[in-house]
Amino acid sequence: MPTPKRLRVSEDDPLTRAIAPPSYETPAEREERLAAEQEAKRISDAIDEELNKQRISEKKGPKAIKILLLGKSTTLKNFQLMNSPKAFRSERASWRAVIQLNVVQSIHAILDLMSRAHSSAHNPSTPMNHITNTTSAPSKEYPPLNPEHLKLKMRLAPLLQVEVALMKKLLPNGHAQFSNSAQSLPIQQEISVNSSAGWKNTFNRLMGRNSCDSADLIDWSDPDDPGVVLNACAEDMKRLWTDPIIRKLMEVEKMRPEEMAGFFLDALDRVTSPRYIPTDDDVLRARLKTLGVSEHRFTMKSGHMGSPMSHDWRVFDVGGQRSLATAWVPYFDDMNAIIFLAPISCFDQVLQEDPSVNRLADSFLLWKAIVSNPLLKKTELILFLNKCDILRAKLASGIRLADYIVSYGSRPNDFESASQYLKKKFAGLLKEHSPERLYYFHLTSVTDTKSTTYILENVQDVLVRDNLRRSALVT
Repeated sequence: MPTPKRLRVSEDDPLTRAIAPPSYETPAEREERLAAEQEAKRISDAIDEELNKQRISEKKGPKAIKILLLGKSTTLKNFQLMNSPKAFRSERASWRAVIQLNVVQSIHAILDLMSRAHSSAHNPSTPMNHITNTTSAPSKEYPPLNPEHLKLKMRLAPLLQVEVALMKKLLPNGHAQFSNSAQSLPIQQEISVNSSAGWKNTFNRLMGRNSCDSADLIDWSDPDDPGVVLNACAEDMKRLWTDPIIRKLMEVEKMRPEEMAGFFLDALDRVTSPRYIPTDDDVLRARLKTLGVSEHRFTMKSGHMGSPMSHDWRVFDVGGQRSLATAWVPYFDDMNAIIFLAPISCFDQVLQEDPSVNRLADSFLLWKAIVSNPLLKKTELILFLNKCDILRAKLASGIRLADYIVSYGSRPNDFESASQYLKKKFAGLLKEHSPERLYYFHLTSVTDTKSTTYILENVQDVLVRDNLRRSALVT
């Protein structure tokens, strides 16, 4: 009797073949396989049991406070420093590598600028827009470089190999794809790490260590340590950064690395020292772009200002994905508050991914998208206008806000007038798209540690108001 067609398909099922034991399996191999399967099941059951216990505990205990963070990750680092200082400082070995990469990339950007200026001087008929891959860049008059500058550039060339090595260490396996020549790196290339990739643990495994609390935990004699090359090039890096012609060159190009996160060229003596370990402030200033949404849990030591508050805080960091609002908003409709950080000093800069969009205008658009989204209408808002110290310095140097934000008009080009205008601009968008909605507002600096205190105070107020609203004591 022929075998039914359905049975033949079942016997030829790919999954069945994949999980079937090998036909040539010996009794010893079978016993080993069964033991491994039993151990895997034990681990799986233990994980399920732990997740179930956590679920039950969360239902019985106070409801966790959920915060969505949009903007600079310094606020998240402040949370970690305040509530998990031991864990924060155990990651210093990883951040040491990031800071070294920040230094090398700052130097790389200046070397690229020197190459463009040198090419322009020797090929005056070649338009600069061809070199910079833009279509309408106006010609610029760069100050001439002398032979000493070119020698300095050659002596700093080993830093480009260090940059490649650091990128390969920080990126997961298979994500670092560079040619053999560091010279072929794109201008000011920035790496991005996935927030769920565990780059810190990966780097620490490469280093063979889990902590950087003490100098004794770092192998200072390692010849492959990037710090060796950085220390050898320290004097040349300082000479490059302080050179008046190079400064003039950056001024022509409107390059201001000191205004960007990850700027350490003003501390080269310290960060290139042979036994350098990052300080807390160094970690707060370090720059590493993250992709994806990550969840960070904190256990607060006590309720702020003597008020009862859940100790379980969960901060969701959107990182480099903040522009994809329409995609992730449906997953965050149960947040207690949204922390929105707008870097107001970048009014004269454009988005790296879209040079036609002003960075401050992009913040306006994202704020509008957040406040007008019906799924977030019950979520409290905490607005930080960040980098006020840099904004003050820019305006004082003569850079005019009205030249980039036309609606600013003829208002005075000082910090007080500009900050009030920007505050009203954000408030006006909120009033237009979500009238009668309260929000919390603060002006902060780049690494202002007070921002975490403001958040605690604001979230406490949010919870008190929510309890009163539930009790019908306020509307």
